[in-house]
Amino acid sequence: MASLNVALPDIARQTHATQTQQSWIIDAYSLVFASLLLPAGALGDRFGRRRALVVGLIVFGAGSALAVFTTSPDQLIALRVLLGVGAALIMPATLSTITSSFPREQRARAVSIWSAVAGASGVLGLLASGTLLEWWSWQSVFWFNVVLAAVALVGTLAFVPESADARPVPLDAVGAILAAAGIAALVYAVIEAPVNGWSDPVTLGGIAVGLLILVGFVVFELRSRHPLLDPRLFTNRRFAAGSLSITLQFFALFGFIFVMMQYLQLVRRDSALMAALSLLAMPIGMVPASRLSPRLSQRYGDRGPWVAGLLALAAGMGVLAHLDGNSAYWHIAAGLIPLGAGLGLAMPPATTSITSAVPKGLQNVGSAVNDLARELGGALGIAVLGSILTASYRNNLHLTGVPPQVAEAAKSSLAGAAAAGPGVMHQAQDAFITGLRASLHGGAITAVVTAVAVAVLLRRRRTASDKTPCPAPAEAVPHSGREQADAA
Repeated sequence: MASLNVALPDIARQTHATQTQQSWIIDAYSLVFASLLLPAGALGDRFGRRRALVVGLIVFGAGSALAVFTTSPDQLIALRVLLGVGAALIMPATLSTITSSFPREQRARAVSIWSAVAGASGVLGLLASGTLLEWWSWQSVFWFNVVLAAVALVGTLAFVPESADARPVPLDAVGAILAAAGIAALVYAVIEAPVNGWSDPVTLGGIAVGLLILVGFVVFELRSRHPLLDPRLFTNRRFAAGSLSITLQFFALFGFIFVMMQYLQLVRRDSALMAALSLLAMPIGMVPASRLSPRLSQRYGDRGPWVAGLLALAAGMGVLAHLDGNSAYWHIAAGLIPLGAGLGLAMPPATTSITSAVPKGLQNVGSAVNDLARELGGALGIAVLGSILTASYRNNLHLTGVPPQVAEAAKSSLAGAAAAGPGVMHQAQDAFITGLRASLHGGAITAVVTAVAVAVLLRRRRTASDKTPCPAPAEAVPHSGREQADAA
């Protein structure tokens, strides 16, 4: 659903949405999605992962269909909240269905395919949206979601087996509320930080409240007989490494896409479709690398390909940090291919490390942790790398001889500078390139730090001390008629 960014200008023109409403048309989805992932994952483990997937697809498809007919930005924000609820049910169920259905020897390969699809879907979604908007209105983006949800629903009903905890434990309602409230406060503060400023009381207060609630969540979960998510899982080195790696990989990826789309559309003057096409070199590197990753892990262990992937991600961002206003496309592709290949190598072992540390009966919660790491990392990446870009842009744009209102509009964004005339725009593009380089260097450094952290966490073989202390619940079992008859 990040692809809706491409349609936002058209939505604003037709619905007369304010800048604040435009922001929340995008952010409402992310806020609800992230805050409900853990509770939704627990519901899937208890009542059935296939059932959660079906309900999520129905909610997502219905919300998208209703969005087609709305003309009010406030209604669209409310429907984006509904889409976030549907997505929170869908995403954990997709991965947990794979990890609970495939035998251990095939699981790494299956997870690598899931990782490739999940990683490439952001770019492919932008491409699909750009293509639709070349010919139709912004409503076509939501119609496309309806079609995808319908196809996925039919496929789920036809081919996906049901699985759930054979002896379900009581739902941790208090833990679910604390997790949702803490994550919502934290994500809200991070989303609003580039607007309000990182030192603004709203930002600092939101972060403080979110962290305090999450501390309360940890304390409560440690004392609970049936925790929503046992915090002791993070003492498992592989689980901790996987969670950290996924968070910071998507920090770099989402932050990169956010700043790169501005470069392509506002500096290179590409259309939305051409900008999306320009990013296709990334999945070209990602897909084959994700297929290769499980083979390398099987032969050499996870540590080598995992760390190599993170370093390749850093190298790709480092190459892209040397772009200027006249860079040829081969320069862009030279950075995108190793960036995509690095993600393809690193995501499968990171994802497998999270899901393999969780008992089979809690696979939906484990998958929710993976999805939550992606969402938190993505929100932080957009906020932090976007803030670096904005701060550097404003500090390096020195305008003289222009009215104060024009100068302020130019400093607010590169789009604002475009309306001020060619002379201002030329200076603004130079300042933007400086900010772009600072932002991408920040992403590259993050990837290198992550590689070092993963190498340290996986520096020795897994021992008994690395095993999760959680009591393993009953195995997830398929609910097929034949097995029920056999049990009878």
